Amino acid sequence: MTAPEPEITWLDADTVQLRQPKGSHWEAPFLFLLFGRERSLLIDTGATTDEAVFPLRTTVDRLTAEWLRRNPAVYVRPYPLLVAHSHAHGDHIAGDALLAGRPGTTVVGPTPAQVIARFGFRSWPDETVVLDLGRRPVDVIGGPGHEPSAVAFFDRATGILFTGDTVLPGHLYVRDRAQYRATIERLIRFRDAPTAPVRELRGAHVEMSSTPGVVYPPGTLDQPDELPLALPPRILDRVLDALGELTGAPGERVVRKRFVVVAD
Repeated sequence: MTAPEPEITWLDADTVQLRQPKGSHWEAPFLFLLFGRERSLLIDTGATTDEAVFPLRTTVDRLTAEWLRRNPAVYVRPYPLLVAHSHAHGDHIAGDALLAGRPGTTVVGPTPAQVIARFGFRSWPDETVVLDLGRRPVDVIGGPGHEPSAVAFFDRATGILFTGDTVLPGHLYVRDRAQYRATIERLIRFRDAPTAPVRELRGAHVEMSSTPGVVYPPGTLDQPDELPLALPPRILDRVLDALGELTGAPGERVVRKRFVVVAD
């Protein structure tokens, strides 16, 4: 049986959005591959360890070769790849093993200590650190609350804030309410700083339908009427407002048009 092909979207000439097919895993996470002049960055590795189910390495190799053909001035071989994660849940790190032995590839460990050490955080999670891909700076922002090692990545070249499972059109699972609120407030401060023109947010899943407030339940394989992945920067204010309605009771839900906050 042939593995379903990932959904590939070039957001611009140096930025790729990949979606793991629903046919390989119902979570269908989004991954992002950013190319710089000195190295590339892959954000998340998907929900399976099986290349035959989700051909992650094959796809990364093909996209990298395509980009290098279009950018012959980049002569570093092997062209380095840094594999990092929005957070450490299994549907975002399962594919690490498929890339661990790839030439020129470094995989960032998923624990908070490994994330802090690799990116050089000195004041976790309140500090923002810069990862330079080579004429392409990416801001790495501490983001625990959904998961202890979570981070957000802001790509200055595109103006996209990659938010993993922290903010997306779907369920926002709040596992540590104080940390999660602090993360949203941190992202709002970053968004409002004059040095960071955030154009849009892109999380790691789509679970909302186009009907306001209606979410596809976990395990859904067919989402014919789903919302687009991209969210406007003002969505952070909506999330902060919804958090104010949580009392902390397990399973409590606050429903908004484009997301559902869940006390986990």
